[in-house]
Amino acid sequence: MTQSDASPLPAAVDELWWRRDELSPADGRARAVVVNAVDMLDSGKARVATVSRTGEVVVDERARRAVALAFRVLGLARSQVGDFHHRDRVPLKTAVDGVRVVPGAIARWGAYLAPGVVLMPSFVDIGAHVDEGSTVETWVSIGSCAQIGRNVHLSAGVGVGEAACRDGSEDPEALGERPAAAPVVVEDGALIGGRAVISEGARVGRGAVVGAGTILSGSTPIVDVRTGEEVARGRVPDWCVAVGGTRSREFAGGAFGVRCVLLLERLEEGHRPGRAELGRILHGHGQDHGHG
Repeated sequence: MTQSDASPLPAAVDELWWRRDELSPADGRARAVVVNAVDMLDSGKARVATVSRTGEVVVDERARRAVALAFRVLGLARSQVGDFHHRDRVPLKTAVDGVRVVPGAIARWGAYLAPGVVLMPSFVDIGAHVDEGSTVETWVSIGSCAQIGRNVHLSAGVGVGEAACRDGSEDPEALGERPAAAPVVVEDGALIGGRAVISEGARVGRGAVVGAGTILSGSTPIVDVRTGEEVARGRVPDWCVAVGGTRSREFAGGAFGVRCVLLLERLEEGHRPGRAELGRILHGHGQDHGHG
């Protein structure tokens, strides 16, 4: 993970960040700066993270600070959508041109939804970025600042990222007093199976298939089942099929199974396996590799 020095957001965000403990909703100037910054995230003119040409995740720390500062400078406000009443610091998103939004879907202001995105009843938090053609199935939760690529499919019940900064008391700990993990990045064309959890600091590569129920964090070992070798930590490689599993580890009290992610097969670039082929990969090795 690297940090960008070329943020499109104004330097005033940094100045507010360093005196964030002094801020409140009564500070009109600070509120104007933060609202403008989050509006840029909401419209896609800025984003929290991108993947560079060399494959590195580049984080715009100023954008992440703007998300956290919103909880300092916005007061609680009542709103209503149909028969549902809300009371929150962050309003719901209103600009959804070209996006299919099924009743029950919730997207907060500051989340970018590109044209062609489909939202089933789900939740998308402030600072998230969901790119063109992606499908967000029922009960998916996309946490604050998570980055979802083009033509990604998030199956029912998937959790992506952590919804950071739920209230103003949490942002210094989350983003100021400890090194922040990289936002979750799910790259173009990936498929995430039902009830999988992709937590803060983790990354799913282009075209990768992650099996149902898999839990991937930024430190999870990725183990190639063909060699037994650990090929990565926290990142499922491009164009492969991976599922949750365990590997044995010796402790003072004995040998225990420790969670890992198993890389079952590498795919040809650009190839998305069909249902039959995927079933063979997941279950055709003579044993069940943890796919739910």
